[in-house]
Amino acid sequence: MKKLTALLIMLVAVVASPCFAAIDAFNFSSAQQENDYHALTNELRCPQCQNNNIADSNATIAIDMRAKVFELLQEGKSKQDVVNYMVERYGHFVTYNPPITVATILLWILPALLICFGLAFVFRQKGKTLIKNSSQDISTENSTVENLSDEQQKRLKALLKNKE
Repeated sequence: MKKLTALLIMLVAVVASPCFAAIDAFNFSSAQQENDYHALTNELRCPQCQNNNIADSNATIAIDMRAKVFELLQEGKSKQDVVNYMVERYGHFVTYNPPITVATILLWILPALLICFGLAFVFRQKGKTLIKNSSQDISTENSTVENLSDEQQKRLKALLKNKE
């Protein structure tokens, strides 16, 4: 009975632990401002968590970013102004849709180019090997024919004529 009670207490503790998570309590001056806040916190990526938005992250930097979003919205900044501020501070990584720049183009094109160059290198090496092997086969055939006696060479020529 004691084991069952202990197990039940542990189960309740595990299930109830998310209830102790910190929740941001901000007082917004308008419903539009609150909607903008929620939209921005869902659009901005946490630099520490890599693929979480700042609304879902409990990292210290995400908490600071949410506070800054609230502060900027209280100052009357637009959503784009807030995004621009975050991009200036943390780079384009904080947005899920970074603009097309030379760096992003290189990030997309370089892997494809490396694969193409690698394949070209492999095929080129394979071609050299095939040419080398075929030239060795031809030289082996010639040396084999030269090693035959005169009678065997005549017989071989006769067989080859009949085959044609």
